[in-house]
Amino acid sequence: MSGKKLAGPVIKIATLGVTLGMVVMLLSLSIGLGFKREIRQKIIGFGSHIQIMNYDYNQSYETNPIHNDTLLTNQVTLLPGVKHIQRFASKPGMIKTKEAIHGIVLKGVGPEFDWSFFQHIMVEGSILQLNDTTSSKGIIISRQLASLLNLSLGSDVRMYFLQKTIRARKYKVTGIYDSHFPEFDNLYAFVDIKQVQKLNSWESNQISGYEVSIEKFDDLTPTGTEVNYITSAHIGPGGSMLRTRTIQQLQPQIFGWLDLLDMNVLVILILIIVVAGFNMVSGLLILILERTNMIGIMKALGTSNWSLRKVFLYLAFFIVGRGLLWGNLIGITLCGIQKYTKLIKLDPANYYLDTVPIYLTPWHLVILNIAALIITLLMMIGPSYLAARISPAKAIRFE
Repeated sequence: MSGKKLAGPVIKIATLGVTLGMVVMLLSLSIGLGFKREIRQKIIGFGSHIQIMNYDYNQSYETNPIHNDTLLTNQVTLLPGVKHIQRFASKPGMIKTKEAIHGIVLKGVGPEFDWSFFQHIMVEGSILQLNDTTSSKGIIISRQLASLLNLSLGSDVRMYFLQKTIRARKYKVTGIYDSHFPEFDNLYAFVDIKQVQKLNSWESNQISGYEVSIEKFDDLTPTGTEVNYITSAHIGPGGSMLRTRTIQQLQPQIFGWLDLLDMNVLVILILIIVVAGFNMVSGLLILILERTNMIGIMKALGTSNWSLRKVFLYLAFFIVGRGLLWGNLIGITLCGIQKYTKLIKLDPANYYLDTVPIYLTPWHLVILNIAALIITLLMMIGPSYLAARISPAKAIRFE
């Protein structure tokens, strides 16, 4: 009777262990992927996937111009995977108010600029309304800059630029954004590209470069190579040449940090699967010891070793399968609650995000479940040998 009373709790505990392991793995994977995806989108939002600029060794924000070339942009746009191409022009300067002074980079954009990212992070005002005929005096700044310089929506902003002489310009704040990424929020302000062209004394067809957006981030390297192939053959007026750099080359430190995050998530998943596997091993060993008498009788009746092993492997498969089922239901439910309600908040100053991010595709879910099932069942092969090696004579006398 004691053996029968023991079997139920052992199976429940083993199932609970697999369930909890699956829940933790789902949460770890979805949060890790979500964090990486959100940070990556913020970086791309400020610099796009690929930049095309003058082929010089100038690493500052004071760029040498290139000529806007419709033939070049058409060639790049026709590449597979390319979603959008847009012009930009940059100019470093200083914002000065009565309270403070702060250095920033003025980024000029044209009517074709993709505002989808900034519409998502805009907290006050609206995006710039630009066209090819008139020049806008509006400026979009970050909430951090607005707080530091005591500016608000509609405020006049005076900027100063150091060239041969100090040049001053006045803009009006039409929008305030907050990406929770201080490295960019404290650096960039956005204006009409015509304003930067005037500051740099450029012609209307001169720009700092192009930003190219692609459909899939995984295609960044091959698409970047294709874009580089086109631009390397391009010779501009005066013999100027172009260079191409991907966002990974522009921000190697941040992407290196994100790669380390992938390793952390992988280590967590492996540890959890191993712990769940050992939990199953211990449960199966207890069940084998509990059924020693039954094993002896079955072997005495002529049951083969493989048939005995299959009984316990089927039992292990049942426990793991039920545990994975409940683990998926609970894990996906928790992920869904966090994704749509933003229940758990984060400190943006430390995490660059204001809520815990969630990102999980069906493909990730399938791979995780198959890997957990295969690894756990492989760990069951060893304990199943124990049942096959039990001697019938000793097993029947076992108490």
